[in-house]
Amino acid sequence: MSDATERPAPGAEADSDAWGQACAEDLAAERARRRASYGPQPGTAAEELRKLVDAVTEKVAGLQLPLAGLAAQDVVQQVVDRARTAVEPIIERNPEVFDHLASAGSELLAAYRAVVQGQESRWTRGDSAKPADGDDGPGDAPAGGTERIDLD
Repeated sequence: MSDATERPAPGAEADSDAWGQACAEDLAAERARRRASYGPQPGTAAEELRKLVDAVTEKVAGLQLPLAGLAAQDVVQQVVDRARTAVEPIIERNPEVFDHLASAGSELLAAYRAVVQGQESRWTRGDSAKPADGDDGPGDAPAGGTERIDLD
């Protein structure tokens, strides 16, 4: 069918979702290519927290405390098991909360970086630390002392 007005021959069964299937195949191929190039993508925040708990558990289990006896190792293992028991239900019930917390943390980090980069550029140019509106804020800082960084 080279023309958009052509119709399939009577009795010929047309694939009703050929476009969707082709797109899904292309997407799967692209994901496989990226996994091969860059490795597996990080999972959700909840999955990453589970991985962290598992890694800490394995590390603690593998520790051989030469000065502390077997009783101390048992206590450490019990603490790790209790922590896992406490965290796992929270992750199961609220996985989206961890995604929101991760997003909020990323936004806070971006805001902090912007403030620090702005301040560093003023320092390197030798500009005064006064805000553009001339408001020095509560109490003027002495020369060479700390200064107020406006986050608004």
